[in-house]
Amino acid sequence: MRHIRVIKTEATVSVNRKLKVAVLYGGQSGEHEVSLMSAASVMEELDEAKYDVTPVFISKEGHWDVPLDSLRQFDVVFPVLHGPMGEDGTVQGLLKLLGVPFVGAGVVGSAVGMDKAIFKDIMRAHGLPVAKSLVVLRSDWDDGSAQGADGLQLVQNRRKTLLERIESELGWPIFVKPANMGSSVGISKVKAPQDFPAAMDEALKWDRKVLLEASVPHARELEVSVLGNDELRASVVGEVRPRREFYDYAAKYLVKGEEESELIIPAPLPDETTARLRELAVQVARLADIQGMTRVDFLVNGQSGDIYVNEINTIPGFTSISMYPKLWIETGMTYAQLLDRLIQLAQDK
Repeated sequence: MRHIRVIKTEATVSVNRKLKVAVLYGGQSGEHEVSLMSAASVMEELDEAKYDVTPVFISKEGHWDVPLDSLRQFDVVFPVLHGPMGEDGTVQGLLKLLGVPFVGAGVVGSAVGMDKAIFKDIMRAHGLPVAKSLVVLRSDWDDGSAQGADGLQLVQNRRKTLLERIESELGWPIFVKPANMGSSVGISKVKAPQDFPAAMDEALKWDRKVLLEASVPHARELEVSVLGNDELRASVVGEVRPRREFYDYAAKYLVKGEEESELIIPAPLPDETTARLRELAVQVARLADIQGMTRVDFLVNGQSGDIYVNEINTIPGFTSISMYPKLWIETGMTYAQLLDRLIQLAQDK
């Protein structure tokens, strides 16, 4: 009986002990400030009765405010890092090597979700609808090695050929996107060839690889949140109606008042379109090997109804105005319950 009482006592302590959760935030990407906002929301909503929360800050220069090996002491690590060096599989690989459970997708899913060009290739390979696109490397545009008149002529010929391909394969307008960035950082909508060089220069500030993508006519921007490991669930569908040219970084996080984007949840859609988007969202997440969470973004032609898979976000925004939590709240979960579920999924992995 004494032995049984000891076991019961230990079990009770184990059940009642708060989970030690480290929230990683900041990071080296152009989305550093977004991460600060997201992490503040997450830490505010984590239940103090359940979790002993430790913020772990990563500076823009890549300095961590704790020794990396100390992460082993936590029950779960919650990365709230957007963009490269945080959402792209690098931090996920580190945490996997340390043997620490972490919230969100693993190495493969994170890397696929970050690289828009590779993601689109995977979707195409499985017959899912995506907009036409081209991939351009920095060396295809200007590798910096042009010397003298012959070198300049080579660069000019290279750019002329690229513009001809855009004209014949994509048409105008197009979107010029850094392949490995989020929050619409570095993205430009280009309506005419004369504006293309400036857009390329902007995109190449953020990545060596650029995605050129055809514009979807009469586009509606629709989003679905996905939750789960092997058993995935899709939220209701939400719609973003930007009042700017498109849903850029400023529209997502900066502008207020008349220019502020409108978030409509649930999106006003026919039932069959809603069902198809939710079905596609789960399919996309499976193909990208997602565990934990992702937000799947679609473009829908407002006249024809044609659906295009646009991108996924494996660590979507968690601010008070972010779509990922808003969609689950509308689906029937509180913000706190969503965080509980994500931490449980991390432990289940």
